[in-house]
Amino acid sequence: MSRVLITSAIPYINGIKHLGNLVGSQLPADLYARYNRARGNEVMFICATDEHGTPAELAAKKAGKPVAEYCAEMHAVQAEIAKGFRLSFDHFGRSSSQRNHRLTQHFAGKLADNGFIEEVSEKQVYSNADGRFLPDRYIEGTCPNCGYDKARGDQCENCTKQLDPTDLIDPRSAISGSTDLEVRETKHLYLKQSAMKDQLDAWIGTKADWPVLTTSIAKKWLHDGDGLQDRGITRDLDWGIPVKKGDQDWPGMEGKVFYVWFDAPIEYIAGTAEWADANGKSDSDWERWWRTDKGADDVRYVQFMGKDNVPFHTLGFPATIMGSGEPWKLVDYIKSFNYLNYDGGQFSTSQGRGVFMDQALSILPADYWRWWLLSHAPENSDAEFTWENFQASVNTDLANVLGNFVSRVTKFCASKIGPEVPTGGDYGDAEKALIADLAKRIRSYEAQMDAMEVRKAATELRAIWAVGNEYLQAAAPWSVFKTDPVQAGAIIRLMLNLIRVYAVISAPFIPDAAAAMLAALKTEDDSWPDDVEGALDVLKPGHGFDVPDVLFAKISDEEREDWQKKFAGART
Repeated sequence: MSRVLITSAIPYINGIKHLGNLVGSQLPADLYARYNRARGNEVMFICATDEHGTPAELAAKKAGKPVAEYCAEMHAVQAEIAKGFRLSFDHFGRSSSQRNHRLTQHFAGKLADNGFIEEVSEKQVYSNADGRFLPDRYIEGTCPNCGYDKARGDQCENCTKQLDPTDLIDPRSAISGSTDLEVRETKHLYLKQSAMKDQLDAWIGTKADWPVLTTSIAKKWLHDGDGLQDRGITRDLDWGIPVKKGDQDWPGMEGKVFYVWFDAPIEYIAGTAEWADANGKSDSDWERWWRTDKGADDVRYVQFMGKDNVPFHTLGFPATIMGSGEPWKLVDYIKSFNYLNYDGGQFSTSQGRGVFMDQALSILPADYWRWWLLSHAPENSDAEFTWENFQASVNTDLANVLGNFVSRVTKFCASKIGPEVPTGGDYGDAEKALIADLAKRIRSYEAQMDAMEVRKAATELRAIWAVGNEYLQAAAPWSVFKTDPVQAGAIIRLMLNLIRVYAVISAPFIPDAAAAMLAALKTEDDSWPDDVEGALDVLKPGHGFDVPDVLFAKISDEEREDWQKKFAGART
């Protein structure tokens, strides 16, 4: 048994996430967590809501609520939606937790002690109307590159150009709309990433197995232009983790908080500590996952994230851990994803464009979405969601191939033989060939899952479903039954056992359907088919079963057209 630590990029608190966010981190992380548990590995799967920074403050202001209250409410909403998608977190935490406060302040203190934090005077936009400095996302204006009139002070969402607040034309406060702005001097803390460039470069150089997307982004930030830059880790905000050195005040930093990119990844560690607190466990129970001096040296740590988060996890977070000088666990593998686009355009949280997680669950169960998103995961390039493709995938893969197989086998047996696994009959050459083929294909499926090749794993799983259908069609037990009912029973016995195997190996992708298949077979045996021949003999003659309800309903053209129109515009 191995120990696997899995973290998913933590979603911003500012609203419900869209399907592109889901497939870029949380969903493939859940797939990997479920698979590893099924293989008998010990898993710790951590996620949380990212509750600090300007997005949280602006969203709370728009909602007309205090930011702490808003964050608490949205955490509950996001946690409930995560349950709806069957995301199997061991703990879904909050970056605003006291555990994260203390750990973030601890890391900052250690970095300062080791000479990796520098106090820097810089010029920043100050709003006279608001009586405060404005972080970059609190400033809006017209993009000098494309003319978009709602560009933020850090980036134009329309053309994606990186910006500074002073680049904007006709800048205004995102809080009050005031244009009474001026540039003033203020002091902030910077993490001296440049001092760790060689160490980070050497570490990344050892990761030959990382996806090209991950390493290419990391190396671009390391070497392009002026190379790795020092980065501010504090902001002039009211909401956040107060700047301290451990438990000591930090002179000159009164009223400031740590920048969200600094504290958010530390929540992975804090979230594991929160898991221990919530389950009545001791510090040693979470430290064994994170401290190499407490047993974490045998842990495999895997992160899942969209490509926009890669720089913070290949450089910023590792620099924090390395710079602390303490024996914290560094990530072993980073699985990064490109973007999922929506029906000819882009998903957009700020513009409400696309299908959002709550909306998706309101029209179809989670398995429909899980299957399509994972089987079309944007691994090697950006992918695009279209309603036509979604309909075709659901109707073909889920309804026709898997659902129809389960229905045909159970209905035929129940009506012609009885509601029990048939007795008698021997397996011939065709059955033995099927078992050998399944063994080979399941080993290939495992290899793709182990390698976190999500789309390839889905392709292998679909092929395994198809093999059963092809055999069933060729074996034609309904015809054999007319002349040799005993042999027809042998065929069906093998097929009923194959349904159990399908349930087990499909559960990481479609957990609800898998549970329904096992329930119909009246078995709780979800053991992985390490020995495929033995796995196809688990349900013995005389074992009862039920004909399950339809596993997957087909999507009609009328439904597809209706949803296409409903989600064509902005979210209301």
